[in-house]
Amino acid sequence: MTTSPDVFQKIVSHTKEHGFIFQSSELYDGLGAVYDYGPLGVLMKNNLRELWWTSMVRLQDNIVGLDAAILMHPQVWKASGHIDAFNDPLIDNKDSKKRYRADVLIEEFIEKLEQKSQKETDKKATKEGWSVDSDEYQRFLKGNRDAKKAQETQEKFSVAMENNDMEALKSLIEECGITCPESGTRNWTEVRQFNLMFKAQLGALAEESTDIYLRPETAQGIFVNFLNVQKSSRMKVPFGIAQTGKAFRNEIIARQFIFRMREFEQMEMQYFVKPGTQQQWYAYWKSERLKWHATLGLGVGKIRTHVHEKLAHYADAAEDLQFQFPFGFKELEGIHSRTDFDLKQHQELSGRKLQYFDPEENASYLPYVVETSIGLDRLFLAHLCDAYTEENVPSGNGTEETRTVLKLHPLVAPVKVAVFPLVKKDGLPEIAQNLLNDLKFTFQVTYDEKDAVGRRYRRQDAKGTPFGITIDYDTLTDEAVTIRDRDTMLQTRVPLAQVKDWLTKTLSLQTYFKQAT
Repeated sequence: MTTSPDVFQKIVSHTKEHGFIFQSSELYDGLGAVYDYGPLGVLMKNNLRELWWTSMVRLQDNIVGLDAAILMHPQVWKASGHIDAFNDPLIDNKDSKKRYRADVLIEEFIEKLEQKSQKETDKKATKEGWSVDSDEYQRFLKGNRDAKKAQETQEKFSVAMENNDMEALKSLIEECGITCPESGTRNWTEVRQFNLMFKAQLGALAEESTDIYLRPETAQGIFVNFLNVQKSSRMKVPFGIAQTGKAFRNEIIARQFIFRMREFEQMEMQYFVKPGTQQQWYAYWKSERLKWHATLGLGVGKIRTHVHEKLAHYADAAEDLQFQFPFGFKELEGIHSRTDFDLKQHQELSGRKLQYFDPEENASYLPYVVETSIGLDRLFLAHLCDAYTEENVPSGNGTEETRTVLKLHPLVAPVKVAVFPLVKKDGLPEIAQNLLNDLKFTFQVTYDEKDAVGRRYRRQDAKGTPFGITIDYDTLTDEAVTIRDRDTMLQTRVPLAQVKDWLTKTLSLQTYFKQAT
């Protein structure tokens, strides 16, 4: 991953230039924090969704799928707590007229202190000759002035959030001297709560309509269908229900491209377990999800875990898997132990029993739930950021040139193979087209015969295509082709009749996931 200061803006520009992501309604100057996926973007997004579904449902013996409706009875959101408690603390700067999330301002202040602490510690360690694992290093890292200030601020922040104390958040912002990024002033309004749900109306006439909401998460569709799925699928606890789909949040502060959007896609799995076993399954699914990300290239050093200081109203344990984006470590996936909160709430408000009868225990109970929840759009962005690379490579004239390449995992890449005839004559295009037609039933492939083959390689490098196949004059005699690897740029000669088998083995889901077990 390239890590220059302006890399994120380069990634954003790259996605538009090559047809990954466009600003929604750009013709009319766009709609804030809403994006469209272009030809390559939709392919890559589908790949990520399918990889998640395969590992979470198809390869599991006790997890099934669901596709619940976006529109649900408003009482669903009353029971879940979203109507009363799904709020963000907002604050305005009176000079810039800009609005911010108060909690994010404080979190970013703490993060800056931690970064200063880390930088100072590394500087001291170099001078003193400390290793990262040494007691001296760790003591200085936790005991320097910036570290202590970060810890003190975090403790006050956690208490304020726990108590839902807006005045304390405002006081902490003032105490920390946090300024508006736009105006540079500290002229703040009071902190107030803002509900994030989009409201809509159901009914033909306004005066007779009912207020409903666009779902802010996909999980509640799983909970209200718990018994339907359990009984129809004859599932026994422990078992899971998985779902992917759109969710909507009226984010006031939506930024960082597709990291935080108003319309986004979630991939969630709710795992129903016997009460008292939730911590065991919580640890299990945390481990499984880390392994899954590592299998697709987001492994050690790229993802870290972060335990929640403040637990959501439904949880008894929660942890984030954070990815190192160009703008810092941010949440990619959440692992939550939701207890029986959701089922209990829906049971009480609906007046209908949602208890599961356990034949082994000969008893009925509300299962506890362990949740894995990941944003598909954030996962997409994480893979883009990790893959985007600028590197110097030899050019044709003996000098070096800069190559921009997306080193996407082969299973994630939108197009798997590009087929090139060396020239547009002498029967080479016909051989290339025949190969293309054979491969397209199994792989997402593309064809390119314009410009020199080196330029065609560069175009596919920028799109993340892992393999390029060139049909040259030798193909006419030896009936073999050259397969070029995107990352190493090494070329392998493979018999034309064996190309499909070679690609099938190389791009096998089983190969990668078996390596991870």
